[in-house]
Amino acid sequence: MFEGLKNKLQNIKEKFGHSIKDAAGEAVREEVRPETPTSAHAEVSEPVFEPETPAVEPLPETRAPEPEPVPRTPPPEAPAVPEEEPAVEPKRFGGIVSRVKTLVLERELVISEKDIEEPLFELEMVLLENDVALEVTDAIIGYMREDLVGSHRKLGTPVDEIVMSALRGALLNVLGDGLDLLEYIKVHERPVKILITGVNGTGKTTSIAKMAHYLEANGYSVVLGAGDTFRAGAIDQIVEHGRRLDIKVIKHQEGSDPAAVLYDTVEYAQGHGIDVVLADTAGRFHNRKNLMNQLEKIRRVMKPDLVVYVDEAVAGNDAVVRAKDFNDLVGTDAVMLTKADMDSKGGAAISITQTIGKPILFLGTGQAYSDIVPFRPEAVVDELLGVEE
Repeated sequence: MFEGLKNKLQNIKEKFGHSIKDAAGEAVREEVRPETPTSAHAEVSEPVFEPETPAVEPLPETRAPEPEPVPRTPPPEAPAVPEEEPAVEPKRFGGIVSRVKTLVLERELVISEKDIEEPLFELEMVLLENDVALEVTDAIIGYMREDLVGSHRKLGTPVDEIVMSALRGALLNVLGDGLDLLEYIKVHERPVKILITGVNGTGKTTSIAKMAHYLEANGYSVVLGAGDTFRAGAIDQIVEHGRRLDIKVIKHQEGSDPAAVLYDTVEYAQGHGIDVVLADTAGRFHNRKNLMNQLEKIRRVMKPDLVVYVDEAVAGNDAVVRAKDFNDLVGTDAVMLTKADMDSKGGAAISITQTIGKPILFLGTGQAYSDIVPFRPEAVVDELLGVEE
């Protein structure tokens, strides 16, 4: 899943690492650059030479003239000779360089904009090429710059940790916290009513069946509402899913009022102690005014707890634009992306949450009912960055 983006992010991580390592290397070279005694940074004392002690000549004896003998005067004491100081051994550059390197490694590196300018630009290009929306790309770059530029990092800190922490944090910021449906159901009044919307051909009805299978596998009872009365064959499709999963489906005739169908579905759930209502609706485009009005009526009648928008991960920016239109017109609480297993870019998955401010609920990853993955932002980011569990 998202293999193309994953591989490119690995390369970007390495480029960030090389840039920061180069910056750290420059800092070390700046500190230990002096190789001659004249350098201002090398704390090398000039060699200390022991001054020669001047010789003290003995005073000659003074004799009085013979005719007049005079008592001998003792010679004056010789001046005190200063004690010898131990010779100072000249300092060696090897020791100084070693100590300076140790000092540098214990200090901090301040990462500058220049240090990461090139890899930041390459990261921006990688994100845009993989269908990440422009505003989301800008946000990721902004988070990276904010985290790295001007930050103080010990030079001994592994570069991989610095880059991984910044990139992981940036991606998590745009992906948000996610939504755990099981926890949501646990704390809300039953039945929890979930209205599923989306565009024709994106796998909306099949996604409803996958959700039903997932919920029943986790101990919750489900009823399905065949609210897509507009498309030919839609009722038969959801009824067949219900038969295979052994789940009750509430339906009316084709062309009937979908709001009435879903009202009856809620009534059935309340009367039979069902935990969750999953309501199908007609696939619609935002410019189909009659369908949008119909959806508004369904919301007024059904009063859903959650409105989930379904689209294809492989649609990239188109999925993001459609999700934003739906959210602006009728409101969306969460998103499910189908065909995530076929999407090597991952742009829609990364962009939607930041663009519409709503979490991704599930990823569809295949054709089987069990091919549905709860969207866990941390797990997705760790996979993108190659973090092993």
